[in-house]
Amino acid sequence: QVQLVESGGGSVQAGGSLRLSCAASGYTSSSNCMAWFRQAPGKLRVGVAVIRPDGTTSYADSVKGRFTISQDNAKNTLYLQMNSLKPEDTAMYYCAGRAGPYDKTWYAGCTFGYWGQGTQVTVSS
Repeated sequence: QVQLVESGGGSVQAGGSLRLSCAASGYTSSSNCMAWFRQAPGKLRVGVAVIRPDGTTSYADSVKGRFTISQDNAKNTLYLQMNSLKPEDTAMYYCAGRAGPYDKTWYAGCTFGYWGQGTQVTVSS
């Protein structure tokens, strides 16, 4: 059974930093596209950053230069380092991984069908 479990969310002031983690079990994250998505209240879920099996990464324009996606293959864990946080970064953040050909979500050349439960990030001004 595949499980993706996020942690590391919280409340910070603008300009602060947080690091989100996503621990995968029953699944080899390094062999699949992995990504972070976020959903703000009343808005659609959007892709934030993706890391592909070949190690290449892509970012949403709104977070380029501030966020970094990475993974620790030995720990089977995905990370999102978020620096210079802004109030508009406030959202629920979700970890996602490719499941297979019936995935319903597409982002940056990858598809996603496994999701974590989310971790809340709140940035105050």
